[in-house]
Amino acid sequence: MKFVFFGSPEFASIILEKLIAAGFVPEAVVCNPDRPVGRKKVITPPEVKRLIANGKLQIEILQPENVNAIRDKLLAIRPDFFIVAAYAKILPKDIVEMPRLGTIGVHPSLLPKYRGASPIQSAILAGEKETGVTLYLLDEKMDHGPILAQQELEFTISNLQFTKLLEELAKLSGELLAETLPKFLANEITPKPQNESEATYTKKFSTEDAFVEEKELESALSGADPEIAGVIYRKILALTPEPGVWTYANTLTNGHIRISDGTKRVKFLEAELQNGKLILKVIQIEGQKPVKVR
Repeated sequence: MKFVFFGSPEFASIILEKLIAAGFVPEAVVCNPDRPVGRKKVITPPEVKRLIANGKLQIEILQPENVNAIRDKLLAIRPDFFIVAAYAKILPKDIVEMPRLGTIGVHPSLLPKYRGASPIQSAILAGEKETGVTLYLLDEKMDHGPILAQQELEFTISNLQFTKLLEELAKLSGELLAETLPKFLANEITPKPQNESEATYTKKFSTEDAFVEEKELESALSGADPEIAGVIYRKILALTPEPGVWTYANTLTNGHIRISDGTKRVKFLEAELQNGKLILKVIQIEGQKPVKVR
């Protein structure tokens, strides 16, 4: 069976590594072009390209700005199926329908909940105690196609932070794919339509979404409002490292640190919640390095 893997970031790389380890090796991977990263704008390849380039397998790497540019190459592969995981670009209908068996999407939520760009962050912000991953057949609508398989994941404070939860869900996705693909290829799975009445949607979070009002921050730090403290804590867990939770603080007091410049942004990199009180552990003042708060 021949397949092509579409995906670029760490989430996709972890999944692909699991697939390869299980013996499912793609004919080609499709990922974003190399991009400038950081303040120095260093040209950096996506994680999926790094994985393949550092390995010993001969897998073709395709990096189109527009997927239409590689249509002929994809046709020449004569794929049986595609796998799409965090590719971040909408595939045209004719490409989705190109493989003989269709295109499998990987989504880090229990669809139809949390469709869209930020399912992991949105689940953390909502205070969910359970999430999971879904394998489904792509169609022309966003995260809409019939479900092939799902796996739940309960998460606690120890793996609640976004980057940790992303890694756990990526590993789970790779394992679920390796378990499901043989059944899918043997036509032993009946795709199940999603329940549209239960569908919820997410959005891409902006810098403005990560802003914390100074009065709310004061209430959270003092323990005067445990509910607000919980909301800000979940923001820090969900929106770190990007876009990064921040405020303009004139007199931010936490332990032994005081900031007296309301013109600079202060980012909250690490925190914890103790008896309804927000405790800041690592912060970063604009233009300075991160510092631990004692």
